[in-house]
Amino acid sequence: MLTTSHLNPHTVTERASGANLRCLGLTKTYGTTRALDHVDIAIPAGQSVAVMGPSGSGKTTLLHCLSGILSADSGSIELGLPERIVNVESLSNEGRAQLRRQSLGFVFQQGMLVPELTAVENTALPLMLNGASRSQAIGYAAQWLASMGLGGMEDRRIGQLSGGQAQRVAIARSQVIDPAIVFADEPTGALDSATAVEVMSILLSATTGRGRTLVVVTHDEDVAHRCQRILRLQDGRIVSDDTRQPNGRW
Repeated sequence: MLTTSHLNPHTVTERASGANLRCLGLTKTYGTTRALDHVDIAIPAGQSVAVMGPSGSGKTTLLHCLSGILSADSGSIELGLPERIVNVESLSNEGRAQLRRQSLGFVFQQGMLVPELTAVENTALPLMLNGASRSQAIGYAAQWLASMGLGGMEDRRIGQLSGGQAQRVAIARSQVIDPAIVFADEPTGALDSATAVEVMSILLSATTGRGRTLVVVTHDEDVAHRCQRILRLQDGRIVSDDTRQPNGRW
């Protein structure tokens, strides 16, 4: 199992700063279905939060609105990055795209990796989109892959990797821009239980283990209980909000 110290390819040792996230009165409707119904959440920097609920409860819609992938119908979303405060709902489409590209990390169930690219190219892609040279991006991406236990696999295409290895690539890709917050949508949903435990450990070490904030949508109770806090949604509303105590109890 990888440890936090193994997961930081930087030469510095300072913990990264996480983002504070707050939403008030968040609503989102699809036709006659209200996916989010006046949701209020406050997430402090460095916290890991699992979002759970049955299919159709609004958990993925919530993640997409909080991260600026979707625009909410009403409500406010304030993202407190280390260098500035961003009112996400006030940004244009281009502004939200820039925010995601420069400040947010993402991990999805199927990885959303580009099959035509190698593992190191997939990992380096966010850096190159932000203007880094190919050589710089590839070099830094290779460090992250090595920290994920994928040294020597840089030139493999995604189809040549196992599901767990591909998710490690996705986690590495989410980290290369040094994000203050990472959003993960069912990151272990396509994995067997043993691999899910390993991938979740790596994800937590790469995020909250380094002072970042993590928001995870999951249907897996074991995954959720690895986080510090569990929000449960039903019909677009938060029906419970539980935080793990210092003694490990809920």
